[in-house]
Amino acid sequence: MFGVSMRSTVGGGAGESWARRILLTVFPADGFPECLVYAIEREFPSVVVEQTTSLETACTVFDHPVCLILVDAGLLDKIGAYGAGLMQNHPVAPIVLAQNGSRIPASIQDILDLKIVRSVLPMDLKLDVWLSVIGLMLRGGEYFPPTMFQSYAGSLRQEVADYSASIGQPMAERSDFEEIGALTDRELQVLEMVARGSQNKIIAATLRLSEHTVKIHLHNIITKLGAHNRTEAAAVFHAHTGSFFGSLGRSKAGLDQSSP
Repeated sequence: MFGVSMRSTVGGGAGESWARRILLTVFPADGFPECLVYAIEREFPSVVVEQTTSLETACTVFDHPVCLILVDAGLLDKIGAYGAGLMQNHPVAPIVLAQNGSRIPASIQDILDLKIVRSVLPMDLKLDVWLSVIGLMLRGGEYFPPTMFQSYAGSLRQEVADYSASIGQPMAERSDFEEIGALTDRELQVLEMVARGSQNKIIAATLRLSEHTVKIHLHNIITKLGAHNRTEAAAVFHAHTGSFFGSLGRSKAGLDQSSP
């Protein structure tokens, strides 16, 4: 018997029930914190969280359209077998792998090979950042933790180093600005404003972004730089910005004109 907890629609008045959407979670029993259910439904009033413990049950039709499916990373090897059923019954719902930090993380190659997983959601993010990522995915966006790509890039560098050693050619020296060089133009814009002491709402207004998007950019910046907070990230920018912009030929004027 498959464990499933169908929760009643919050505020389900007759005039508003048509607008309800379901965020479906597929986790072991008690695996998805109730506090996150409350946080999601408070942050996104039109969304109701439904919880199930099996992918088979997730393939059934619900009372309202399913807009997002969060699947525990422990079920990664089973998603492929139920992918067709999930896509048939929930055609507009992206499938998202929820990664618990205490487990061995799935590799980006595993995700790419699977093809039907649209995003990876770390469960150990700060709540405001976590909700910002949920909001991004509800709007059709995709998210992958920067650490996944850093790990993947590290493995590729090792493969190149091994190959170079096998043919007797040394690998190129690591750039002093490798970490800051991994930032996108938009992330550099955000970091520059953080380094000037601007608050998130000022950054959002200046760059015409939502504060949620600024928080996601800032989280990615801190992760890529290996910093602990925005202050350390700003310090990295101040320490390297002159040589960095000079070496890459990126001017501040050019950054101000870059697209989102």
